[in-house]
Formats: sequence, C-alpha cells, structure tokens
Amino acid sequence: MIFSGSSHGDLAAAIAKKMGVPLSKTQISRFACGETYARPIETVRGRDVFIIQTTTHDVNENLMELFIMLDALKRSFASKIHVVMPYYAYSRQDRVSVPREPISAKLVADLLSTAGADHVITMNLHSGQEQGFFDYPVDNLSSYGLFVDYLKKKKLKDMVIVSPDAGGAKEAKKVADEVGAGIAFIHKHRVAFNVSKAMEVIGNVKGKTCVIYDDIIDTGGSVCNAREALIKAGANKEMYLIATHPVFSDPAVQRLKDAKFKEVVVTDSVPLPKEKQFPGLKVISIAPMMAKIIENVHSDRSVSQIIK
Repeated sequence: MIFSGSSHGDLAAAIAKKMGVPLSKTQISRFACGETYARPIETVRGRDVFIIQTTTHDVNENLMELFIMLDALKRSFASKIHVVMPYYAYSRQDRVSVPREPISAKLVADLLSTAGADHVITMNLHSGQEQGFFDYPVDNLSSYGLFVDYLKKKKLKDMVIVSPDAGGAKEAKKVADEVGAGIAFIHKHRVAFNVSKAMEVIGNVKGKTCVIYDDIIDTGGSVCNAREALIKAGANKEMYLIATHPVFSDPAVQRLKDAKFKEVVVTDSVPLPKEKQFPGLKVISIAPMMAKIIENVHSDRSVSQIIK
C-alpha cells in the first residue's frame, strides 16, 4: 500500500502511476488550534505500507504530519512501515562543529523510529556518516546515475565537473570519471548559516565548460559564488549547475536567474511550484527510480544496483 503525505502529492502520484497501483486514501486535517490530525482511511492490518513524505519549507509541519501518520499506521497493525523521504529533513545538521550544537539529523532518525518507521528510503544524504544515525535499515539512494545519463546526452566539450566545496569532491569525481571530464573544486569559507565566500579554485578550468555539481541548492549563495570564482579563474561563461535537492529558499530563484547559468538541472525530490521555476531550469523525475525501489523492497529483492 502506498500513502502520500501532503508535502509532495505529485511525486507520490507519479510513483503510484509508474507502479500501476492506486494511492491509498488518507485523512489529513488541522484543528483550529493548529494541531495535525492524520489517519489511513483504508485498513492496513498485516500490510506492507509505504508512506511518501518529503520535506519542504514547512519542514516542521511535514515532519509532525509524518510522525502522526506513522503512529496511526503502527496502531492499525501495519506489518511493516517504510518511509520514503527523498529530501531528508535536517540533513545538514549532522555533526557538532562548535560547542553545544545539536546533531539534529540523528534526532530526526530517532523520532521516525519512535513514531513507527521500520525502514527509511531517502536520497543523497548530506554526508555518508548519517547512515550510522539510523538504528534500523536505511536505503540512501544516489541521483548520480540520472545526472550521468543527462550529461552523456549533452556531449559537452572540454567539460569539468566542479564541486562547490571539498566535501562534495568524491561524488563529483565519480561523475567526472563516468562522463570523461576533468575535476575541480572550490575551497570556500563559510562565515555564517547560508552565507559562504568562495576563496580559491583547485583544478584547471581555464577555457573549460564547467558543470557545478552539488547535493542541495538552498539560498543559492554557494553555487553563485562558485560561478564567479570559476569565471575569474578563466572558465567559459556558459556554465551548468546540477543539484539533487532544489530547496530554493529566498533569494535563490532570483540569484539563479541573475547568474544566467546555461542550465540548472535538478530532480523533483522537492516540489517546485510555478513561482520557483524559471527559464533554463530542467527537472529530472525520480519517480521511476523510487517505483523500482519500492517494488524491490516489497518483493524482498536487492536494491543495491539501483542505489548506486
């Protein structure tokens, strides 16, 4: 059975359509005081249940709705409950970097389990170490294959894959190897939350067509700073930007428009309403991948080849 939360009904519908099954019905509402109410309308006793709920700018509302739905499913005797959360909430809060900081990514993993989740399917966690935050099974999918296929079709000349920070260099190198491109990364200094300053380009980008490759675009500051640094280093002004999660917090859309990337290529892990769309934006659907993962999990078949 496949249930959809309220955060990304379009993706849930696309996954269900790909699988040839209907979405199961839910009742989700709000009390006048703001409290959330959620329950499955159909019986789930003894069933394998998948609930699709990504996170958006209403992240805390999305999570609370998910926790309540999980509790309802658990109390309704579902056999196994799988959470499909393409964009994992609080993923960037994955370590203590200054005194007294929380590790909120671990807290969310614990809360999901407490609420009733037996298994989580997500995509491109901000760091690989986060898989250790789950004391139950987690499948961390990668979008890299989708982007490799896209870049191979583009057949760009003198291509260099650029990570906007040293942390993403490993994933960027995988893509570069697959498409036969060079590799570079930006050494940057983050001065505050959502504020970074690009410092230095490491790698040869002079006269090259650069593809900036990242996991998340939030406010867009890092990738736009990276573009400026690459141009100063002699890269072609015709530049591409690829990222898995298009969070697009203000003022990201305006920044990306002003930056004039040739293309901004993302997935639909996060819903993109019309006000967040702009010329040059290309969206690759993850629905076929998610549908196959769900089918394999339900049938107890391996998903290792799909995850890569």
